[in-house]
Amino acid sequence: MPMPTEERVSQLIAGLVERRGFDLEGVEISTAGKHADARARVTVTVDSDATADLDTIATLSHDLSTALDEVGDFGETPYLLEVSTPGVDRPLTAERHWRRAQGRKVRVELRPGAEPPDPGGAVRFDARVGALDGDGVALVLGGRQRPHRVRVPLADIARAVVQVEFGPPGARELELAGGVAPGRPTPGHEAEDISSATAQAMTASDAPTEGIVE
Repeated sequence: MPMPTEERVSQLIAGLVERRGFDLEGVEISTAGKHADARARVTVTVDSDATADLDTIATLSHDLSTALDEVGDFGETPYLLEVSTPGVDRPLTAERHWRRAQGRKVRVELRPGAEPPDPGGAVRFDARVGALDGDGVALVLGGRQRPHRVRVPLADIARAVVQVEFGPPGARELELAGGVAPGRPTPGHEAEDISSATAQAMTASDAPTEGIVE
């Protein structure tokens, strides 16, 4: 029996994920072994406005594994279901991503032809995310030394990726960004970020759901 596609799994679980208060950010399926020894790994990435604690992720993982077992699309193939929230280095591709990244440092790359927010500036730069404003976003440039706020249309941004920080931002820099999004960790404290919590459930076996923090 062929394994379901990532699109099929997304369709099966999207409603349940939404009812639990999360957005489905992606599904990845990988396999290891061949024929009778084949095993699948299903990675489900979810996010929400509030920080998800380990118990919430573990409960969602159990609910999703139950739902997948009921439809039986994996047949006799054992699979490992991993449910996690996005890492700190996630790309920002939707308005909700920008909203949840407020206060975080990002590396921005503008689309070809877009004007840099600072005259004579580069089309690739680091900035701190501020508030969304219609079809644009406030960005704080200049780091700790010369922080200043600019507005950049979202349509001008080709790519933006949250950066790992090893120290806290400057007070003025964070003030200009409007602070950190509610429920999100303070930048520079990635090691304490509960959103890195991952819940794993071994399905098609007697192994219980197990929560782990990476």
